[in-house]
Amino acid sequence: MKKRDLLSLNDLSREEIEKIFSLSQRLKRAQKSGRAHRLLAGKTLALVFEKPSLRTRVSFETGIFQLGGNAVFLGPGEIQLGVRESAADSARNLSRWVDLIVMRTFSQHTLEEMAAHATIPVINGLTDLFHPCQVLADCLTLLEHKGALKGLKIAFLGDGNNMVHTWMQAAQKFSFSFVLA
Repeated sequence: MKKRDLLSLNDLSREEIEKIFSLSQRLKRAQKSGRAHRLLAGKTLALVFEKPSLRTRVSFETGIFQLGGNAVFLGPGEIQLGVRESAADSARNLSRWVDLIVMRTFSQHTLEEMAAHATIPVINGLTDLFHPCQVLADCLTLLEHKGALKGLKIAFLGDGNNMVHTWMQAAQKFSFSFVLA
């Protein structure tokens, strides 16, 4: 795997996201028809979670397994970034043992520090500023049900948060209207 991080949707072009959607749809069809796809056979994913989560953890663990790889979960008790060792030290060590890091943390800064020192790809599983994987999944669902993202009007009711920031990035990339209330 080449070193390519996903810290926010700004790390991807519209064309790259469209390729991700296309591949995701093909893999979903293959999975539903019982055809195995082992694109990540022999690869190991480290799930570094400072914040607990049912859906995010199960989604990534199931996804890597379905793609032929394995996951190692490192929860708040196992890895205490900034307490037992720095994000930089953790990144350097994990880069020796695994192929990919998904991080769910309180701070975008911690994620960026991890990515700056890792020699393997780092994916944002959630930070205080962005939640790119969730919005990509939501956009794929909209694409499957609406046929296109361009021209849609998406309304978000709630606080300005990581989801709002990421939806604004998606709206810019796909030319849909985004309204926050």
